[in-house]
Amino acid sequence: RAEVEAGRTPVLTGGPEELDLALDVARRAGLGAGSVSAGRTDVRDLAVLVAGAGRVVCGDTGVAHLATAFGRPSVILFGPTPPAEWGPPAGARHRALWAGLTGDPHGRTPDPGLLAIDVDEVVAALRELPADGRPAATV
Repeated sequence: RAEVEAGRTPVLTGGPEELDLALDVARRAGLGAGSVSAGRTDVRDLAVLVAGAGRVVCGDTGVAHLATAFGRPSVILFGPTPPAEWGPPAGARHRALWAGLTGDPHGRTPDPGLLAIDVDEVVAALRELPADGRPAATV
């Protein structure tokens, strides 16, 4: 909702198994199903979305590495692995959020450290990102 209020158009990504979750997030944010590309993209399509995004919000995943590679401003949420290990380079373009807890990066349930990062923290980090004039936000 914060991205929409800021005049940006979020696109929710994910794999086929995350489609229902992405649709639920879109509904809660007041977005239509057209904002959801989860389950509808291959790796190339995902890379194109990230490359064209004005900013990226994601977990510590391949999407975060794409954002860094394409120079897209990003807010990256870290769970069980500290950003010092795999995080983006320091600088104004990226914000790494981490609760300071380590855990099992291959766990089957959401990491408590990841769950400890709240929405207000993410929105505040988004506000700190440099503006580049692109309208899209990839979440």
